[in-house]
Amino acid sequence: MEQAFLSGFRLSLGLIAAIGAQNAFVLRQGLRREHVLPVVLFCAVSDALLIAAGVSGMAAAGRAAPWVADVLLWCGIAFLIWYGARSFRSAWRGGAALTPAEGARAGLWPTLATIAALTWGNPHVYLDTLVFLGSVSAQYPGREAAFGAGAASASFAFFATLGFGARVLAPLFARPRAWQVLDVLIGITMWSIAATLVLGAIG
Repeated sequence: MEQAFLSGFRLSLGLIAAIGAQNAFVLRQGLRREHVLPVVLFCAVSDALLIAAGVSGMAAAGRAAPWVADVLLWCGIAFLIWYGARSFRSAWRGGAALTPAEGARAGLWPTLATIAALTWGNPHVYLDTLVFLGSVSAQYPGREAAFGAGAASASFAFFATLGFGARVLAPLFARPRAWQVLDVLIGITMWSIAATLVLGAIG
């Protein structure tokens, strides 16, 4: 149970930690101290709902057709390898500093509408949560819920740290070198998880 939880936590954290429009917006709100709690909760709850749907859906598919889990597993491994390679390439090319835009203070509902568009309008979020995390959870039969809980916990931890810790993290995130280091760490994480899954599949 603990292994499934930690695997879900580590994998989810690696997927969401990369710089992107959603993370940039959360950081911006944290720096400006505007609607931080609602924004953090919206992102984390959205991830949790998608993860739950992916884990439960893939678990049902695995029971109905066991071969589906194997196919999705190897697709997931290929995705991890590609994702890691992309992170290493990004680190090699050099990261761009993340500077939140300035502007007038926005109301709560316009802010939530913006983060909703950035969250639910991103096709990668469905690949990461519904498909990928759901397929990997099938490698923990009977412990899918623990895996999903770990993945959802990583989302809550990450967005809370990014939003409420923005004032502390801002000088670091403003340096391109920091994003290069982060990209390398993400690449190592993705490839190490891929290796673990391969060994488990052929062992």
